Amino acid sequence: MPEFRLAQISDTHLARRLSELTGNFHRVSEYIDLERPDLIINSGDIAFDGPTNRDDLEFAKTLHDALPVACRYLPGNHDIGDNPTGVGPAPSQPATEQDRQAFVSIFGEDRWRFDAAGWCFIGLDSLVMNTGLASEAEQFDWLASQLSSTNGKPVALFLHKPLYLNTPGDPEIAATAIRYVPIPARGRLIEMLRAVDLRLVASGHVHQRRDFTFGHIRHVWAPSAGFIIPDKIQEVIGTKEVGLVEYRFQPDSFEVRHVRAPGQIDIGLDILIDPPSKR
Repeated sequence: MPEFRLAQISDTHLARRLSELTGNFHRVSEYIDLERPDLIINSGDIAFDGPTNRDDLEFAKTLHDALPVACRYLPGNHDIGDNPTGVGPAPSQPATEQDRQAFVSIFGEDRWRFDAAGWCFIGLDSLVMNTGLASEAEQFDWLASQLSSTNGKPVALFLHKPLYLNTPGDPEIAATAIRYVPIPARGRLIEMLRAVDLRLVASGHVHQRRDFTFGHIRHVWAPSAGFIIPDKIQEVIGTKEVGLVEYRFQPDSFEVRHVRAPGQIDIGLDILIDPPSKR
């Protein structure tokens, strides 16, 4: 059985008005054109501000359509809004069914499953979790059906938010609750995944590259393809740099390669929200 080569990009945050981020995306596109993986997955925050500016979503889709390889998508909080947590303030832009439907109308499915190289690949919409929206219950029902038909294959899970910082038992605290799949949805998801041979959880959202293993599950946090968040705004957890992640899957094994496309620039969020020209 041939290997399956996959490239994960994340947190592209594309908008017509932010040419710096478009430039970084073009460098990624050029790299993908050279490497030609079998598939690209964008694990969310595709647009800079989808809930208040549909043009950001449409512009992002136009750029992705020009990629030389097929792409699958998952929504992030900048695409459909954020999910509530048990602690901390309510999100300023809560995830809504209207915004989820807008995402689906442009990018297609917000959850998916496919099989390749002896693996089962599952993508989930982590932003509807804990919302109480009908689509949250529908997704959990759909996931149960998909997990029941993996037939012993190893599973790779993709979603926007990491499951947790270090362990499934990590407490939810106000300062960082928005970074991870919220409790109690997290516990339900983890319990469902115990029924299958989960080997990989791949996410984005934090804008830091991180790679660790808990038990037999490898957790890969893809960096943003667009920008980094300065230390004065966000503490260091992993590595703050722009880039992407490459995977090679073979039956019963996989490899991970952390890469940076030639020409990508570590643009700081502070420069985007307060450019020197406006100071």
